[in-house]
Amino acid sequence: MAEAATRTAPDEQIYYYQDERDAKCPFAPAPGLRALNDEAPVSRARIWDGSTPWLVTGHAAQRAILSDPRVSSDDKQPGFPYPNASMAEAAPHYPLTIFNADGADHTRIRRMMTRPFTRARMEALRPEIQRFTDQLIDEMLAGPKPVDLAHALSLPLPSLMICALLGVPYEDHAFFQKHASLATRSDKTHEEQAAANEALGGYLAGLIQKKIEEPAEDVLSDFAARVKDGDLTLPEATLLSMILLIAGHETSATMITLGTGLLLDNPDELARLRNLEDSKDAAPAVEELLRYLTVAMFGQRRIAREDFEFEGVQIKAGDGIVVPLPAGNWDADAFPEPEKLDLTRDARQHHAFGWGIHQCLGQQLARIELQVVYSTLYRRVPTLRLAVDRDELVFRPADALAFGVAELPVTW
Repeated sequence: MAEAATRTAPDEQIYYYQDERDAKCPFAPAPGLRALNDEAPVSRARIWDGSTPWLVTGHAAQRAILSDPRVSSDDKQPGFPYPNASMAEAAPHYPLTIFNADGADHTRIRRMMTRPFTRARMEALRPEIQRFTDQLIDEMLAGPKPVDLAHALSLPLPSLMICALLGVPYEDHAFFQKHASLATRSDKTHEEQAAANEALGGYLAGLIQKKIEEPAEDVLSDFAARVKDGDLTLPEATLLSMILLIAGHETSATMITLGTGLLLDNPDELARLRNLEDSKDAAPAVEELLRYLTVAMFGQRRIAREDFEFEGVQIKAGDGIVVPLPAGNWDADAFPEPEKLDLTRDARQHHAFGWGIHQCLGQQLARIELQVVYSTLYRRVPTLRLAVDRDELVFRPADALAFGVAELPVTW
């Protein structure tokens, strides 16, 4: 067999990868990714620190690499392709979590977090999600207009749901949303992030300690029981709770806001949702919107454990690997005419929630929240429209946890 290539180019020709999207075409993947994928599904790219990890842009190649046991999520290894300087600085201080663990460690941690998020348990929440959605829309319609949809609906709904699921008092949402944002923004110093994590961790640890003595039917009570039985330490239970709380509201809120902005730009597609009576009928549309927008920033980051050949290139042990999920979701081999928003498309094979063992734990909850919102909002507010020019929308910078808009002023 011929020796595998090391697909590189002269320094001045190496693609410079960053997560920032083009302001002129903000719904599309970062500029250049599609052209790069047209040449090959795997190639070298330069990132912020001057290193040149492998960039995996093809849909099939992304599935293969994210399922490959020869690559690791261990962000303590030299050569790991951090998204930015702030994360590189903080990485030595990160504990072992569901995000950076491999093998048996990952299985152990994930098993402790999986039970509350089974498909059946999430489906049982659909009536409550519908009730909260209708209540928030009632309040929005009764108030002044225009209104920021992010403030009126997008953020409150997933926050209410994750609070109910975890057993966190919703009246504390301003506190935990503020500190969750500070803890995940890369434009903050390590000290600022640590302070936010400490504040949020102290708050959750206090709730868990209370639930040891006064358990309820919620996730924090499950963790509290494990602490009481010695299966978890209080710091471990606190960290698991923090991950669920942050991840449980941020990306769903972003998808509600950004998806609405996109649909208002595509009125023919929005019309497909306006007459739906059953929220389950919105499922295909939700998958296409997830594919099209792919809001998770930074891509999936990995590092090679050993030498191996992959897609015609030779990957060496210690090589960094970056998997930009939007590129795979706009791969024309997997999704013909990917730039076309088509709510009738079968987009179920998208990578918006990642792929492999590190797929998003709360994806079923997110799906149901989006199905309910997208099948309800435009039916109940059929004249919904932007209250500002499309060009006035301010999109989040690349340091955000999820790509989106800061505000979406709407009226009707």
